[in-house]
Amino acid sequence: MRPWMLALLGFAFALVAFRWLMRRGRISAADARRLVEGGALLLDVRTPTEFAGGHVEGAKNVAVQQLEGALDSLGPRDQPVVVYCQSGMRSRLAVGLLRRAGFTAVHDLGPGSAWR
Repeated sequence: MRPWMLALLGFAFALVAFRWLMRRGRISAADARRLVEGGALLLDVRTPTEFAGGHVEGAKNVAVQQLEGALDSLGPRDQPVVVYCQSGMRSRLAVGLLRRAGFTAVHDLGPGSAWR
């Protein structure tokens, strides 16, 4: 096998592994909807500009960069929270931050497009 073929194969494997890791631990759209219908907070952690450009109806917007300072505005720490963003990177960061801050029922939807 040629060196460039090995490099391409390695890249493809790394891409598949990365995509699998990004999806790991995410909640399904159906489960997210059920939680929100039952009173869970739907949290959009994109920037206010992204939020203004379109968001899931009923979502509260707190940019992931501002989240640590806004924890008290999110409600009780035992209330379920469903988090989403644009691609799933910021929602994963936000889920970790919320869990470390004592939120006990935090769920990562990943990208907001998963809601559809």
